[in-house]
Amino acid sequence: MFFPEYRARRLRRTPNLRRMVRETSLAVDDFIYPLFSVAGENIRREIPSMPGIYQQSIEHLVTEACEVFDLGIPAVMLFGIPEKKDPLGSDAYSDDGIIQRTIAALKDELPELTVITDVCLCEYTDHGHCGVIKDNDVDNDATLQLLAAEALSHARAGADMVAPSDMMDGRVAAIRELLDANGFSHIPIMSYAVKYASAFYGPFRDAADSAPQFGDRRSYQMDPANRREALREAALDVQECADFLMVKPAMAYLDIIRELRDHFELPLVAYNVSGEYAMLKAAAEKDWIDHDRVLLELLTGIKRAGADLIISYHAKEAARLL
Repeated sequence: MFFPEYRARRLRRTPNLRRMVRETSLAVDDFIYPLFSVAGENIRREIPSMPGIYQQSIEHLVTEACEVFDLGIPAVMLFGIPEKKDPLGSDAYSDDGIIQRTIAALKDELPELTVITDVCLCEYTDHGHCGVIKDNDVDNDATLQLLAAEALSHARAGADMVAPSDMMDGRVAAIRELLDANGFSHIPIMSYAVKYASAFYGPFRDAADSAPQFGDRRSYQMDPANRREALREAALDVQECADFLMVKPAMAYLDIIRELRDHFELPLVAYNVSGEYAMLKAAAEKDWIDHDRVLLELLTGIKRAGADLIISYHAKEAARLL
């Protein structure tokens, strides 16, 4: 087909025609909304680098979760900020931990909401790293036991799904084994399979109070320059019986999302992270961009790259626009 017989603009002429031939759709069902639960009562602190996002005590978090559910968003992702932190992050796997109590409150108020929990230790350790420290580094194998215990405690509290984000080798298998051994073979694992050591996480570390107190996380999170390694990481998690694969961050890693979509059949999740959220908010505040149009374009691009689901701090805004 060649011009002038073929004219591509024929199918762009009216809004209805454009809608009829649209290849990628964005729906409220695609979103997961992150929430930050903090120990205490009557707390609702806006995160300065993330306008509109809050650290909240449980009663306020449940109120926002009701708003999320009423918008049609099917799931939330929980992160916890405990009252006290220690070297082993013991609140993460305590039956009375902040996340365990948050899960119970959510399930009591909103039993149909899908509650996904972040499984990591960085929010709970006083050093801010994602595991047990030995010789000034994270001990991979010692950390696996605590991550599995954390996931089990979340399942016992009523979580619908657990999402390990630590990037320890073998953590999906360790979690699957302990869940299955304790009667939770029905609980899915959403693995942060491909998580890069990204500079886009800065605002999140403010939100979760989880910045490392020494060094960084580059010995366990992935080098942003690597593509083939992403396929190896995802393949390992598939072998260890992950139910979902995730790429984090999203915007600078659309090629990685596409690679995983082409190579694996599991549902694929993209995490539209805090730094991406903050950049859009800052540009919109200066009237440099049309916030709503750019937001939907960005989320559509993540879907077009191959993501089935998107974890996003923009989820409520997007739901109202769709």
